[in-house]
Amino acid sequence: MPMQASDIESLLRQTFPNAKIEVQGDDGVHMAAMVIDESFRGMNRVQQQRAVYGALKGKMDGPNGDLHALALTTKAPD
Repeated sequence: MPMQASDIESLLRQTFPNAKIEVQGDDGVHMAAMVIDESFRGMNRVQQQRAVYGALKGKMDGPNGDLHALALTTKAPD
């Protein structure tokens, strides 16, 4: 079942409660998310993105995942 932007944001908010999170996309399958969180400080981009994928709790796993593609922008606050 395709995911809505609000569903993705809710999952991310559980792991990153104080983050600035913006999720865009309207087809429920190909989405984009920006997550800016202090917990990313000192992490490289791959580590940051792994943390975000982990927060999605398997929703992108395999061909039967609820979310097919998520373009990510991650960083620590300026």
